[in-house]
Amino acid sequence: MRARSSLVLLLLIAMPFAQGQEKTGVVSAELFSNIVPDAGDKEVTVLDVRYAPGGMNPRHFHPAAVTFYVLSGTPVFQEEGKPPITLKPGESLMIPAGTTHAHWNPSSSEGVRWLEFIVADRGEGRAIRKP
Repeated sequence: MRARSSLVLLLLIAMPFAQGQEKTGVVSAELFSNIVPDAGDKEVTVLDVRYAPGGMNPRHFHPAAVTFYVLSGTPVFQEEGKPPITLKPGESLMIPAGTTHAHWNPSSSEGVRWLEFIVADRGEGRAIRKP
């Protein structure tokens, strides 16, 4: 049983970095988007993101830094080349601009919810998928 648990953990860690994966079990709603006053063409966007049990968003990056603030659940974030990080409600994480990363919900029974904050040049904050 211990070997099986280790295998499942390894698969959960490697799963988001597998080629050809698509985002599954993830929904987001834009709560706010507006031009930042006196900051040129910068806009701030706030998203309410929800992951179903087992939901994942595989390798991608953003042209701007993204800050995540966890509201519920225990999502896992992994920057390429680094070990995965599990966050708890009330914790936050900033992923630097251009950093390839993935995130997923390892729970088979509980959902995950976080707020995502992006400040970027107008129209440049969305995710770009990586093969």
